[in-house]
Amino acid sequence: ASMGRTIVELFYDVISPYSWLGFEVLCRYQHIWNIDLRLRPAFLGGIMQQTGNKPPAMLPKRAEYMLKDIERMAKYYQVPVRMSGDDFQRIMGTSSLAAMRFITAIDMTNPQYLEALSREFWMHFWSQHEDISQPENILAIARQAGLSSELSQKALEMISTPTVKDQLKETTAEAIKYGAFGMPAVVAHYNGKPHLFFGSDRLELLGSVIGE
Repeated sequence: ASMGRTIVELFYDVISPYSWLGFEVLCRYQHIWNIDLRLRPAFLGGIMQQTGNKPPAMLPKRAEYMLKDIERMAKYYQVPVRMSGDDFQRIMGTSSLAAMRFITAIDMTNPQYLEALSREFWMHFWSQHEDISQPENILAIARQAGLSSELSQKALEMISTPTVKDQLKETTAEAIKYGAFGMPAVVAHYNGKPHLFFGSDRLELLGSVIGE
């Protein structure tokens, strides 16, 4: 990291709509704040399982609130997240494991595509309500993010390798080590220690802590 820049890590999963909001805001702030933003693709399912957390929508009142909350935040941050009551079933029925392994493979081989690729996954799942768990959809998403078919195919083959599986597990374990129990988990390394911020609604607080 260059002199005096605060390293800010964003642990995210494309199945999480709040991760998308946090991602877009931090991608904007990285050009204004004196931060070095590190995108860290992790697996939300693993975090939930290992910390005993439950999806917010399991509580009906919270699900009801979440619909309004996402709508307000999407409007405020100008991010095209579209959510309806049926989406809770859709999320429960979708595994993001293949997508997050694919994103991890790209992070390991061609990190210059990481931001565009991650955004494309969110667009397809949260804006266009498409399936992101099937190989052919993953390849189509990668092409839209500007990856060549050759590169996408190679990354798709990598998702079943121990190297990629272990890397995703490791990143997920790292998030948990910092205290994460859900996503997004934002970790700012400031004054010699890590500061964890959970969710996409604590970014002003993050700015305040790191002097921005």
